[in-house]
Amino acid sequence: MKRRAVIAFAGIGWLFVSNLANAAGGSLEHRISETDAALFQALSQSDGAKAAKLLDDRFTWTGSDGAILTVKQFRASLPKPGPYVGTDVTVRIYGRVAVVTSHLDPVYALRVWVQDRQGWRALAYHEVTVVPPPAGAAAPVTADCENPCRTLPYAAHNHAERDAIASWQALERAVAAGDGKGWAPHVADEFVVVSNFRVQDKAARIEAVNRGGTAPAPLVSANFFDFGDTLVMTALHQPYTGKPIRVTRVWIKRAGAWLMAISYQTIIQAATLG
Repeated sequence: MKRRAVIAFAGIGWLFVSNLANAAGGSLEHRISETDAALFQALSQSDGAKAAKLLDDRFTWTGSDGAILTVKQFRASLPKPGPYVGTDVTVRIYGRVAVVTSHLDPVYALRVWVQDRQGWRALAYHEVTVVPPPAGAAAPVTADCENPCRTLPYAAHNHAERDAIASWQALERAVAAGDGKGWAPHVADEFVVVSNFRVQDKAARIEAVNRGGTAPAPLVSANFFDFGDTLVMTALHQPYTGKPIRVTRVWIKRAGAWLMAISYQTIIQAATLG
């Protein structure tokens, strides 16, 4: 059963209204939702000390403009959250990783929380503003996809990364070939992709892939974070045309297979095209 929560500004503070099914104040989803709300309450109050206690040392914040803040930069200049972080909140838990999403059209926000000995800490925040694609815009069609389909400027550090990358490359080869049937086994049933020009669940993405082969954007750099049967990836991609893109992905191991569960993608608006 899907569990949702609503968080809204109330005066100078935050009002947390929970309608999590069967929460009873004690479910893990409820506790993560409260921790998530606490982070944004601290930010709305410019309480850097409180916010810092909820961050993983590897935390990054990606805004709607694609600019990224490291944890040090974040602590030095706290960003202000928008109302979308408290609207239509959904929590999914994958072992030691929790994926929290929310949106208030046209802005979508992803938070990745990870569990350590002290509790849940935010590893990544990723924001996307979704707008109609430019008139006449179309992804480049290609018969060849070297990076990321066959080679990457990244070497796997363990078996989990290696197997997840193999699944991802098979997925991207299916995209390049316009093969929705070949793409589908590599993503979870709850898969969602959010980018500046689209929001697609698994069924919608299969239809889009089937409409024609397009060129997946080559990978420039990546970081993987290993949490057993869950992997988090933050990456930079450079499309064949246009500005670079920051991406946050989560993979899960289910029935022995690595599946992509979510992908948030934001164009870096300030990037200078060469």
